[in-house]
Amino acid sequence: MASISKEITIGCSADEVWKVIGDFATGPSRMAPGYVVDTRIEADTRVVTFIDGAVARERLVALDHEVRRIVYAVVGDSLQPAHDNASMQVLADGEDHCRLIWIHDVLPDDLAPTLDAAMTHGGTVIKRTFEERHSQQAAAS
Repeated sequence: MASISKEITIGCSADEVWKVIGDFATGPSRMAPGYVVDTRIEADTRVVTFIDGAVARERLVALDHEVRRIVYAVVGDSLQPAHDNASMQVLADGEDHCRLIWIHDVLPDDLAPTLDAAMTHGGTVIKRTFEERHSQQAAAS
């Protein structure tokens, strides 16, 4: 099983980032607008549509607000993996910085390069989104 891990340093408080990451229903659209074009809930599944037309159906596995960690399993998407599980955890790194640890496990292994590229791009969008929003809020204060 391939395991892809990304650590993203974000210039915002962990609480600010967790408010979005920890929102299973709307988090993807709020953390990566433009990259994620739609997020909706259907029964017990989150349906995430990406800019390239890929659609992922994700089921919530665990949500722990105390440690700021969410785990979800992809139960259907355009790539049709045999296994696809991911977690995101937000760790404080001072008052105005945090680290987002994003881990994705997938089978078959040959899906890893595509997933790695998507996570790299998505991580860039996530970082930019939070930091721009934080700057705008600071300027308005």
